[in-house]
Amino acid sequence: MESVPQRALRKLREWQFNRAARAVLDTPPLRAADDGLVIFSMIGTRVLYPYLVSAKSFRAQLGRGRFAVLDDGTLTPEDKAVLAHHLGEPQIFSIAAVDLGDCPKGGCWERLLKLLELRTRDYVIQLDSDTVTLGPLPEVADAIAAGRNFTLKGDATSRWQPASAFGRDLAEVPRDAHVQARIEAAMDRIDAGLPQPLHYVRGCAGFAGFAAGGLDRKAADMFSIEARALLGDAKWSQWGSEQVMSNVIVSNEGEPLLLPYDRYMNYWREPNLGQASLVHFLGTCRYDRGMYLKATRQAIANLG
Repeated sequence: MESVPQRALRKLREWQFNRAARAVLDTPPLRAADDGLVIFSMIGTRVLYPYLVSAKSFRAQLGRGRFAVLDDGTLTPEDKAVLAHHLGEPQIFSIAAVDLGDCPKGGCWERLLKLLELRTRDYVIQLDSDTVTLGPLPEVADAIAAGRNFTLKGDATSRWQPASAFGRDLAEVPRDAHVQARIEAAMDRIDAGLPQPLHYVRGCAGFAGFAAGGLDRKAADMFSIEARALLGDAKWSQWGSEQVMSNVIVSNEGEPLLLPYDRYMNYWREPNLGQASLVHFLGTCRYDRGMYLKATRQAIANLG
């Protein structure tokens, strides 16, 4: 747990970051394009400015797509007006209107289920509000053009493998282990109507691409039913189960593109970002070393 000085420092850094991110309001608005690509995020009023940095820096580098937003229930009319001005009237969906079916409530499941609905016609990219794009995205553009799924890797060693490579006796995995570890151990024993042989990659749901068509929310319902039977409702409902489902879908529609980790990275307190084009600033170390602040200022300067 954080000490009082650590908590105070984090709060100070968060305040400094939010103050700097507000400058995104001074950057030119974007024009959306109905060109077969949807850039999708779940946001609330607390992350409005970081989200605008994420969305605008990404769209500026990729050069295509329109925006869609899942409102977590906190967006105000003023927030929605800002989004309309800067992002070309994005579609805004209510989290309360998402039908959960057999899937857990919360933990970003509503986001994934809405995404699976949107992908019936368009290529959809899930873009977290804590990502910042700093350079060209040729791999992403190529994946979209090829109709191929992609994902940010969970870490540099992540690989696309048969599910059997992850299989273990569940009795060997502690019951209090993270839900991802528990269900991955049983991945090769789930038959939820997915293509065989079932594959899996430890990707990051914070940045992933889903080609038009493919597996839909029925697959998510079926997978959830079997996962719940194996792990119990309480465990399957824990934070992280949605990322597993995202990884399963990305992995089982042909071999996905795993983005090169030196250019598409999760931030884990590294002293610098190297040549990264896109950085996902995870919550556990988001404000450390001032890197999120530095990247955000650079992205806003690139936009301005």
